[in-house]
Amino acid sequence: MRLLVTRPQPAAEATARRLERLGHRPQLLPLAQAQHLPQAARTALETPHDAIALTSAEAVRVLAELEANLTPHKAKPCFCVGEATSRAARALGFTQVHPAEGTGKSLAELIAATPSRSERPLLYLAGSPRSKGFEATLRQLHIDHVTVECYRMQPITHPPDALTRLLSAGRPDAVLLYSNDTARRFAALLVDVGLEAAAFSPRYLCLSDAVAAALPEGAPVEIAARPDEESLFSLL
Repeated sequence: MRLLVTRPQPAAEATARRLERLGHRPQLLPLAQAQHLPQAARTALETPHDAIALTSAEAVRVLAELEANLTPHKAKPCFCVGEATSRAARALGFTQVHPAEGTGKSLAELIAATPSRSERPLLYLAGSPRSKGFEATLRQLHIDHVTVECYRMQPITHPPDALTRLLSAGRPDAVLLYSNDTARRFAALLVDVGLEAAAFSPRYLCLSDAVAAALPEGAPVEIAARPDEESLFSLL
């Protein structure tokens, strides 16, 4: 199948390689680029904290830039939102990795249920923009935490005819959408060129309800059973 991948770089290329191995023909239209802030992460790690929380593999990529500065922290508990982030953290050398079920709420509940936590705050290495569900649930559960933004997603501007040029190569069989922000930007591109969502592609595969909510009314949406790439791919 011809599949349009809209997730930010560099994750878009990794997704494209996975799709190629499965026999699909991915097209890339990244709508954002990650800007890493390693100094912010380095400074945060130097402050007293109980454990580390990560809601994206992008934060792991930032930590990978710290090299020796990260070594003393790899034995600390590392709470990850789902399996993809957990795999990235383990590959980086974290030895106490605790995966949640793919949502900020499940991650906060996992942290609350984990014994042997000290009185020092949890360090949440976050990105911008981000969903507020994880931090809201931490507050509801009275978990002391410090949020530090270690990366920002900067928009990638595409010319107004970007979608029509993609159509000239063939109508995508499906569009893969990973975040509310990405879906919102894609919807704006459709408006710019005057295309109905269903005219551009017969399927919009969304990681969650929040992603689908950003698409225009009438878009042929399918939502993954779980908010992870494996579940998204299962829709194919």
